[in-house]
Amino acid sequence: MPQPHLISLAAATTVLLLAAAAAPAVAQDVPASPAAPTPSLSGTVTVYTSVTQDTVDAVLSALAVSHPQLKVEVFRAPTGELDARLASEQRTGGIGADVLWMTDPLSLQRYEAEGLLAPLAGDAFEAVPPEHRGETFVGTRLLNLVIVARDDLASVPATWADLTDAAYAGRVAIPDPGFAGSAFGALGYFGTSPDYGMDFYQALKDNGAVQVQSPVDVLTGVAEGNYDAGITLDKIARDAIEDGSPVTLVWPADGAIAVSSPAAVVAASDDLAAAQAFQAFLVSTEGQAAIAGTGWQPVRADVAWPATGDAVVPDWSEVFGEQAALLEDYYAIFGD
Repeated sequence: MPQPHLISLAAATTVLLLAAAAAPAVAQDVPASPAAPTPSLSGTVTVYTSVTQDTVDAVLSALAVSHPQLKVEVFRAPTGELDARLASEQRTGGIGADVLWMTDPLSLQRYEAEGLLAPLAGDAFEAVPPEHRGETFVGTRLLNLVIVARDDLASVPATWADLTDAAYAGRVAIPDPGFAGSAFGALGYFGTSPDYGMDFYQALKDNGAVQVQSPVDVLTGVAEGNYDAGITLDKIARDAIEDGSPVTLVWPADGAIAVSSPAAVVAASDDLAAAQAFQAFLVSTEGQAAIAGTGWQPVRADVAWPATGDAVVPDWSEVFGEQAALLEDYYAIFGD
């Protein structure tokens, strides 16, 4: 597999070595250690990421303005491919990345459990709500799972429970939680919530709901009229509406499901200070503004973002370690 190519951010360019298609932890607020090193504003950082290319480009362009001496190497791939690369590197000498910037907290929690990630260092992360950071990782953007519906429906579903209503029998699409990390965020929330549980998925199935592969496929199916409504991501819905797609975004009255996109520093980084500086920049006002500019909700409340409705956060500390059991229960319902 090709190695990452060095990118000089002074020139504000990005080389993505792998073109590929492109979840909030409920954790205790852990104060930074007084002895933690101060992040450097220079050095070289290798980043492995599953984040969308336009967002990576925007962040690196903003970083080039603020810290032109901090250079970044980027390897971008889907979560599954990144996991395979990391597993291979662990077998042959150690992780080659300094920073892991992923789609959902579960993508990082196993590395944290193995002691491979460095604790958050410094006070830059205090601006991020505790529910969007852990001891080693910090959320950088919010992927909100919402309802998308045909814009010509006489009555659109207003809550998650409405998707099980007979009015939408056989006309609801949901994404596969075994394929998309954000879709697993929905399973993590519904499957462990006393208000829903796996009975929610059984009710969807009994009402004829159809599983498709991803949130994008849900949006496409609704836009093409194959379904009346479904579960997708707010950014996907907004982009589609802006492009003229005949759909409407419904922010559930009982709360969208917010899945954060976390970044963590590898403890064995060759340039720990530079890696910590990059991690801190992701949640700085400049980094967050760059992320928001590509259509993702920032995790900081002091960065401009249109008003939305309520959101709920999966208890990732409960979900971690239960992935297999949750997926087994899910596929027992939607596996046929």
